[in-house]
Amino acid sequence: MKKLPAPLLAKISWRLLPFLLLMYIMAFLDRANVGFAKVAFQADTGISDAAFAFGAGVFFVGYALLEVPSNLIMHRIGARIWMCRIMVTWGLVSAAMMFAHNETTFYVLRFLLGVAEAGFFPGVILYLTYWFPAAHRAQAMGFFYFGAPLAFIFGSPLSGLLLELDGMGGWHGWQWMFAVEGLMAVAVGIWAYFYLTNRPADAQWLTADERRQVQEIIDSEERAKGGHQHSLLAAMCQPRVLYLALVYLLIQASVYGVVFYLPSQVAGLLGTKVGLMVGLVSAIPWLCALLAAWWVPGFAQRSQKPRSVASMTLLVAAIGMAASVSFSSPLLGVAALCFAAAGFIAVQPVFWTFPANTLAGAAAAGGIALINSLGAVGGFVAPIVKNWAEGHFHSPAAGLYLLAGTTVLAALLVLGIRARMAPAALQPQAAA
Repeated sequence: MKKLPAPLLAKISWRLLPFLLLMYIMAFLDRANVGFAKVAFQADTGISDAAFAFGAGVFFVGYALLEVPSNLIMHRIGARIWMCRIMVTWGLVSAAMMFAHNETTFYVLRFLLGVAEAGFFPGVILYLTYWFPAAHRAQAMGFFYFGAPLAFIFGSPLSGLLLELDGMGGWHGWQWMFAVEGLMAVAVGIWAYFYLTNRPADAQWLTADERRQVQEIIDSEERAKGGHQHSLLAAMCQPRVLYLALVYLLIQASVYGVVFYLPSQVAGLLGTKVGLMVGLVSAIPWLCALLAAWWVPGFAQRSQKPRSVASMTLLVAAIGMAASVSFSSPLLGVAALCFAAAGFIAVQPVFWTFPANTLAGAAAAGGIALINSLGAVGGFVAPIVKNWAEGHFHSPAAGLYLLAGTTVLAALLVLGIRARMAPAALQPQAAA
């Protein structure tokens, strides 16, 4: 398996990965900040718990519907223009959330936010395959995945602080939060147009010889996937793609079962309202997730057993989720949330190396987007299922117990991924 020379790998990594990381921080913050707004937003608008759960999840309906066409458009016209469009439109819609005043406007804006953001995540996964050979791809994806925990490490205190601006200028605190964080995404989107480079062949910041080296390795790997060069429709209907989509759906259900409710859960453990203090404490699980996202992909590479590592990581997340609602002690509750967040964030860069090294060309664009689209269904159903379980069993812990069970199921299904799907990327490699 061919590798890039270390200086060239470092040059590409330092040019692209920090900026992609910044973009993902903005994406995760704008889709999940509704969790910080939850208590104050419901109090000011009168929206019920069931309505909030549906509105939080309906984001993923719009997101899933346009994932595949969005990724195919990016494959055709390039990341520079398309990532700019995605970020600017989702930033504007996120800022417009400040005008949500009843169930209807909440549902519509959350749906439109999903439509606007559709294609971003699978687009970045596809974009990384243009620049990083298989030998380096897992760690590149792992670095990109730092964005999720970093969004909460920095975003949690920021959101908490903005909520404390309640009444300033006649706006509620949650209105300030949506406006400021949405416009931040718009600014980064405009920057993306001038910063990103579509393909190695277009990179003026590389020498001609460096451009040739990268492109030759990438092209040789694409040719080596010959047996996997399916048509778009055939690739999207492959059992392995649908199986991976099911696994990802269950993973995403566990992610958003925690993400949308973690601030209010921490507030309950601390016995206080959601504000700066809750924001600071809520950042602790994501700091643990950041460390896990750095360590787990590397461990999976060294062990050459990515399925086993992914399965064990999901089991850790499941135990953490269940334990977080089993303790009355704030210290133990937050500690359990640390294991939950670390598990479901760290498993994802390992997971995405499976499809990224299986499909090529337009089939990769469609297949990766389909997995992410069907996985997004997990984000839609998680808050609804959580709310239903709590009402049906008359227990505030029932929802997370149920989602912990689905995470255990995901851990078992990961072991069922066929060995020939295990990627060559998970070989010992130089650090990206």
